[in-house]
Amino acid sequence: MYTLENEFLRIKVREHGGELREVLDRQDGTQYLWDGNPEYWQYSSPVLFPIVGRVKNNKYRYQGQEYEIPSHGIGRISEYKLAGQTENSITMALDYDEETLKVYPFKFRLEITYRLEGKSVAVHWKVLNADEKEMYFSIGAHPALRCPIGGEGRFEDCYLDFPREEASGAYDLAPGCLLKHTKQDFLQGRTLPLNYDLFREDARIVDDLRSDTIMVRSAKTSKAVGIRAAGFPYWGIWSPSQGGAPFICLEPWHGHADYDDFEGEISEKEGIISLAAGKSFEAEYSIVIEG
Repeated sequence: MYTLENEFLRIKVREHGGELREVLDRQDGTQYLWDGNPEYWQYSSPVLFPIVGRVKNNKYRYQGQEYEIPSHGIGRISEYKLAGQTENSITMALDYDEETLKVYPFKFRLEITYRLEGKSVAVHWKVLNADEKEMYFSIGAHPALRCPIGGEGRFEDCYLDFPREEASGAYDLAPGCLLKHTKQDFLQGRTLPLNYDLFREDARIVDDLRSDTIMVRSAKTSKAVGIRAAGFPYWGIWSPSQGGAPFICLEPWHGHADYDDFEGEISEKEGIISLAAGKSFEAEYSIVIEG
């Protein structure tokens, strides 16, 4: 586990999954990130790579050969190495090896840099195609933000706040695959009151969000926490379906789970990123804190 601090925040990052495990307010001790207690969910902020969500039946095809890969890919269950550290940043790296090639037949390097900027944590991804062929992948974030914030009030006292007026629909998942023809009205206006019934059928998937920031707020506290992510075409919003979990996941994605009727190769998936040999892809989001 590696620790990074500035005047306002302390963060911790572990080698397993290259995962952010803590975002702590140093001034009053407020924890903003779920601690991975497996009572509800063993992760805190996993990186979803090289798939987001699930491929149909956990299997996909590439050049006629079938591969099996777990939900959300291998990025969140692999061991990373420290690739660099400065006064305000830490970089973790994952490189392909013989084991990754068995489930994902591309040579790659994934670097995740966590950077402290005042009362925010910037998370920067760099994916390098180290192969001699076109590489296909998706990548996404899955941070679990504590809700209620600082333990003040209940989950139902919280709401999502959007800087722009929204008129968004959401797709259903069953089980794990996107149901292509089930998009329903989900969000109207600039706020969404939270309750566990929203997630009884799993995450809500949005592909037409106008805002690039979602904040978690509550009338019970002046504190707020959220995600800023410009340029991400998809968002997942999730809390465990059994209810009771004291967190909400706000998940900006480049890519999404297979549609339930998808039968093609990985190169034909909607939302897939195609990366030429020797090229790299970069994206960034931030965990932002107010109060």
